[in-house]
Amino acid sequence: MIELADRIDAILPQTQCTQCGYAGCRPYADALARGEAGINQCPPGGESGIHALAQLLGQPYAPLSPVHGVVRPKMRAVIDEESCIGCTLCIKACPVDAILGTHKQMHTVIADECTGCELCVAPCPVECIDMEPLANQDWDYTLPASPARRVADAARRRYQARLQRLDRNSPKPLADASSREADGQAPNTIDAKKAALAAAMARVRAQRKTDIPQKA
Repeated sequence: MIELADRIDAILPQTQCTQCGYAGCRPYADALARGEAGINQCPPGGESGIHALAQLLGQPYAPLSPVHGVVRPKMRAVIDEESCIGCTLCIKACPVDAILGTHKQMHTVIADECTGCELCVAPCPVECIDMEPLANQDWDYTLPASPARRVADAARRRYQARLQRLDRNSPKPLADASSREADGQAPNTIDAKKAALAAAMARVRAQRKTDIPQKA
C-alpha cells in the first residue's frame, strides 16, 4: 500500500492546494491507494495527470470532477509590497514556505518556489496578494525528469520540511490542564493555528466553486 501511494504521489503536482478535498498531495495519494478517492480530483494535474493515474491504477479515464475545480493556467502569487502590513498570515498559510517576511515587515514571494496553490490569498486582510499566470504554461508533472517534475519534487521536499518543523515546534502536551497551569505554560496554540489554516482553505475552496461555470 505504501509503495503504491509513493508511485501515485510521484505523479501528483505537489501544489498542496487541497482542491482534491485532502490536506495535501500525499493524503490524496494515500486515499487513492486505499481506493477511497477518484482519479479525477486534481485540477492542477490536468488531463495528463488523470490519464497517468488511470494507467497506474488500472482504471478507466474519468473527466475532471467540476466539484473539485477546473484546469486553469499555471499561476504564482505576487504580493503588492506597498500594501502589505506584515501580518504573517500568508506565511502561515503557505504549504511550501515560499513567502519571506516577518511580523510588521514587508513580505515577498519567492517566485521560483511558489506552487500557485492560492492558499495565501484568502487569509490576507488587506487583499494585497494577486495570482498571475506564468509565461511558461507547458507543465506536465507526469513526465519523469521533466522541468515540471523537478519543480514538483522540490515542492514536496519543502512541504515535508515544513511539516517536520511544525511538528518540532509543537508544544508537548502536558498530563492535564492543572499541570499546565502549575507550570505557567500558555495553552497549546498549534490546534488554533491549524483550525485557522483549515478555515482559510475552506474559504478558498468555496471561492473556487463559485468560479466554476454553471450549466445553462
